[in-house]
Amino acid sequence: METWACSQARRVPAVEGHNGHVSYIHADAELPPVAVIDRSPIHTRHKIIFGVIALLGAVAWAVIAFARGETVNAVWFVVAAICTYVIGYRFYARLIETKIVQPRDDHATPAEIFENGTDYVPTDRRVLFGHHFAAIAGAGPLVGPVLATQMGYLPSAIWIVIGAVLAGCVQDYLVLWMSTRRRGRTLGQIARDELGATGGAAALVGVLMIMVIIIAVLALVVVRALQQSPWGVFSIAMTIPIAIFMGCYLRFIRPGRISEVSLIGAVLLLLAVAGGNWVSETHWGAAWFNLSPVALSWFVIVYGFVASVLPVWLLLAPRDYLSTFMKVGTIVLLAIGILIAHPTMQAPAISSFAGRGNGPVFAGSLFPFLFITIACGALSGFHALISSGTTPKLLEKESQMRLIGYGGMITESFVAVMALITASILDQHLYFALNAPAAQTGSTPTTAAHYVNGLGLSGAPVTDEQIRGAAAGVGERTIVSRTGGAPTLAFGMSQVLHQVFGGAGLKAFWYHFAIMFEALFILTTVDAGTRVARFMLSDGLGNLGAPLAKLRNPSWRPGAWGCSLAVVAAWGSMLLSGVTDPLGGINSLFPLFGIANQLLAGIALTVITVVVIKKGLLKWAWVPGVPLLWVLTVTLTASWQKIFSPDPNVGYWTQHFRYAAAKASGKTAFGSAKTPDQMTDVIRNTFVQGTLSVIFASAVIIVLVAAITSVFKTIRGDGLPLTEDDPVPSRMFAPSGIIPTVVEREVQSQWDALRLAPLGQSG
Repeated sequence: METWACSQARRVPAVEGHNGHVSYIHADAELPPVAVIDRSPIHTRHKIIFGVIALLGAVAWAVIAFARGETVNAVWFVVAAICTYVIGYRFYARLIETKIVQPRDDHATPAEIFENGTDYVPTDRRVLFGHHFAAIAGAGPLVGPVLATQMGYLPSAIWIVIGAVLAGCVQDYLVLWMSTRRRGRTLGQIARDELGATGGAAALVGVLMIMVIIIAVLALVVVRALQQSPWGVFSIAMTIPIAIFMGCYLRFIRPGRISEVSLIGAVLLLLAVAGGNWVSETHWGAAWFNLSPVALSWFVIVYGFVASVLPVWLLLAPRDYLSTFMKVGTIVLLAIGILIAHPTMQAPAISSFAGRGNGPVFAGSLFPFLFITIACGALSGFHALISSGTTPKLLEKESQMRLIGYGGMITESFVAVMALITASILDQHLYFALNAPAAQTGSTPTTAAHYVNGLGLSGAPVTDEQIRGAAAGVGERTIVSRTGGAPTLAFGMSQVLHQVFGGAGLKAFWYHFAIMFEALFILTTVDAGTRVARFMLSDGLGNLGAPLAKLRNPSWRPGAWGCSLAVVAAWGSMLLSGVTDPLGGINSLFPLFGIANQLLAGIALTVITVVVIKKGLLKWAWVPGVPLLWVLTVTLTASWQKIFSPDPNVGYWTQHFRYAAAKASGKTAFGSAKTPDQMTDVIRNTFVQGTLSVIFASAVIIVLVAAITSVFKTIRGDGLPLTEDDPVPSRMFAPSGIIPTVVEREVQSQWDALRLAPLGQSG
C-alpha cells in the first residue's frame, strides 16, 4: 500500500508516523485509523526468494517449449504457471497499482456510501474474493482449454498463463478500479459517460447483447452437465438452502464470524455432495432429480430470476463464496494429484490441425480460433461485467482491488491450466473419440475407433474394446461424442485422482464428482451474470430520462424485477433453442460465445485505455493498450471469418444459405438435420448467429472510433471531462489482503473495541 502514500499524506486530516515505515490515516480524529500505509522496503531474503522463483519458472517454461515426447511431464506446467503468477502478482500488479490505480483507503467505496442491504453491502474481502472468483469462473476456463487441446499444449499453455498476467488480470483489475471510482456503474454506462453518446450507445447495446449470449451458453453447459444426473442436480440444488442459511447466519446470528460460517458451510457442502450419490440411487431421488434438458433449462431460468432480485447477502454472495470452497479445493486437489502422479503429456506440442484448420473438435486455424476458444482462461470480457457489476458494490476498501481483480483472474487462469493438463494427458485417440461430433464418430465404439484411427494421430491405434473399457471404468455406458468439454475434463480428472486417492475402485466416483463440480462452477456465473445484466439494462434505460430515470437506481424494486424478467427472458429463450438445436447447442453457440466474449474484452480495454489517458497517464497507456491491440486483431479476424468464410464449418452465413437452398429444393433432410423441422431450426439459428456476429463486430468498431476521437480531443485539451465521482471520507477500516498484517490486526482491534464500547464512550 506504499503506492498511494504520498498522495494520501497530502489530502487527509492527519498522518501519524510509526517505526519509520508505517503511517496511519485518520479521516476523523475521533475514530481509529481508516487506512494503513506500509512503506517497508523489500528485504534481501525476499529478493533471493523471488529470484529463485523466477529462475525456476524460466526452467519450467524452457522444458515445456523445447522438450518433446514422454519427457514432458505435467508437473512442469504446474510449476511454470505458479512461478509466473507469483512474479506477475508481486511485481506487475504492483506496478499497475503504483502508476495507475493509486488506491485511496481514506475514501469510502460505493458499498460504504450507498449501503442499502440489497445491492450495496460492504462485504468481507474473503467472502467477496469467493463471490468474485465464483462469478467470473464459468465455463470458459474449464471447457475452452479442453477444446483447444486439439491444437496442442504449447500455444494453449503460453496464452493461458502469459495472456492472463498481461491481459486478463489487467482488464479485471482496471475495470474494477474504474467502476469503484464511479459509484459502481456498469461498463456500458462508463463507456457512455467517457466516450460520448454515439460510442456509449454502441457499447451499451453491444455489451448487453453479448451478455445475453454469454449467460445462455453458460447455462447451456450447466444443463448438458446435469441432464439425467440425479446426483448432480440434488447436490447443486442443496447449495441454495445452505447459502441462504450462511447469509442469515452472518447477517443476524453471528455477524462477522467468517471462519465459523465457512467451516459450517464446507461441512454442509460435503454432506450435500456425499448425499447426492445416495439420493440418486433411491426410487424417489431418481424420479425427482432425473431431469430432461428442457425441464432443467426451466429450473435454471427460474433460479436465475430469483437470484438476481433477492438481496445480495441472502443468496448470491454466500452461495458464490460456498462454491469457491469446492472450486478452489478441487483444483488444489487436482494439482496435488498431478504433482504426485506426475503424468506425461500425450498431446503434441503443436498438432497438425493447428495449421490445417480442419480439426474435428472445432474448425478454424490456430490463429485466431485458439484464442477465441480458450476465452475465459486468459482474457474474458465477461469478467469486466462482474468487475463493474456486483463486485464494486460490495468492496470494502480500494486497496483490496488488486487482490480481488488481479488475484481473482490469476486463480481462474490456474483452473484453465489444470483443464489443459487433464485433456493433454489423455490418450489422444480417446480424446477425439470424446470430442468429435456424432456425425463423424458414428456414436458407437466400433465406428469411433475406426474414425479416430484414421486421423493420423501418434501412438498405437485404439480398439473398440478400449473405448468400451474406458466408459465402463467411469461408470458410463458410452464416452463417444460426449462433446462440450465437460465430460473430457471429468474423464481426465478421474484419470489423475484415482491414481492418488482411492485407486481404480473410485475412478467412477471421481468422474461423477468432477461432473458435479463443473456444474457448480458454472452455475454461479449464471446467477451473478443475470444480476449484472439487470444492472446494465436499468442503466441503459435510465439514460432515456422521464419516468425511466428511476431505473438509474438499481435497487428500485419495480425496475429491478422488470429488468430481471426481461434479461432472463432473453437468455432463457436462447437456452431453450440451444438444448433443441440439431447441430448441437455447444457446437453452434460456443464459437459465438468465444468471439462475443473477446469482443467484449476489446470494449472494456478500449474504455480503460481512454480513462487512463484522460487521467493524464499517457505514458502508462501501454498497460491496457498492448492487450487491446492484440484482442482487437484476434476478434475482428475471427468475426470476419465467421461472417464471410466460404467454409460451411466456419462461416455462419455459408452454412445458413446451404441449408436454406436444400430446403428450397424440397429436401427433407440435410447435413445434421434429419427432419424438415430440424432444417428450419438450423436455418433460424444460423441466421440469428450470423446477424449477431455482424452486430457485435460493428459495435466494437463504433466504440473504437469513438475512443480514438476521444483520445485526440483529450490530447488537444478539449475532450470530455472524467466522470469520476467526488470522494467521500471513509468511516470504516478493513485489511487489504487475505491475511492481515500485524499492523492491520492492531488497527482492526481498535475498531472492534470501538464497536463493543458502551454508548457514549466511543471517543
